[in-house]
Amino acid sequence: MREITYRDALHEALREEMLRDETVFLLGEDIGRYWHGAFKVTKGLAEEFGDERVRDTPISESAIIGVATGAAITGMRPVAEIMFGDLSALAMDQIANQAAKLSYMFGGQAKVPLVIRMPFGAGVNIAAHHSQSLEAWFMHVPGLKIAMPSTPYDAKGLLKTAIQDDNPVMFFEHKLLYAIGGVVPEEEYTIPFGMADVKRDGEDVTIVATLYMVHQALAAAEELDKQGIEAEVIDPRTLVPLDKQAVVNSVKKTGRIVIVTEDCKTAGVSAEIAAVVAEEALDYLDAPIKRVAEPDTPIPFSPPLEQFVIPNEKSIIKAVKEIVY
Repeated sequence: MREITYRDALHEALREEMLRDETVFLLGEDIGRYWHGAFKVTKGLAEEFGDERVRDTPISESAIIGVATGAAITGMRPVAEIMFGDLSALAMDQIANQAAKLSYMFGGQAKVPLVIRMPFGAGVNIAAHHSQSLEAWFMHVPGLKIAMPSTPYDAKGLLKTAIQDDNPVMFFEHKLLYAIGGVVPEEEYTIPFGMADVKRDGEDVTIVATLYMVHQALAAAEELDKQGIEAEVIDPRTLVPLDKQAVVNSVKKTGRIVIVTEDCKTAGVSAEIAAVVAEEALDYLDAPIKRVAEPDTPIPFSPPLEQFVIPNEKSIIKAVKEIVY
């Protein structure tokens, strides 16, 4: 089966959905003919579909999401790109108070089929304003769905599902994933929301990880296997809806869990998953829940300091050993 990059998988999903449904259109800063997006996901789409369906916008995140929300409730299926996820802060009213609430406020009479794509994560030395992982912000807003693919296969399948959904979907990508390759079928497929994926089976400890941390967790699991520890690695793939049962079932099997995310530890994604385990699988735990996340600090610009705060293979192995031995 063919292998393509994460970037190309996203591109294919956008192109296929634009061919399938003429109400699908893209908008964002520099996504069109001249720049093709900051990470080149939209390369060639303006040339194929025209400037009406691949629309370069002013540098205004609030305008991008405001226009996209209005287009969605009037029958279009916009896919809005925010160049860096940190800049979603400039559109939080449109996201949290408008797009997320419109269907509820109108008693289900309004649909908001809107996808908001944005890259998150550190590791490319672009400092505190362009390196955050803010997914926990959006988990706290009723009405939003959240997808976080870690592989090319998941990226294509989840993005197609997101575009076909009648609700607003926050679609988070990691900057370090765009060049990663993986197997992606040529035939049509989608991935249902709320269905976690067991990336690796194991009996001794559960590692739940998201986005780029899935790859760090898999590398850690390989090393742990050499030391006689079998780690099961679970990727939730979507945070809303969250496949709680997959996590609980794994904890029932292993008796131990380490949760690895790149957002800040306090009130982060790892805290929510830990709470789920504490509420629904506490009696099955043979050791305390461990969380591996970034410290509560802005992301440093200095490369050594940036690498110091990002969770990695070594910090995951350390956390696992603390509860296995």
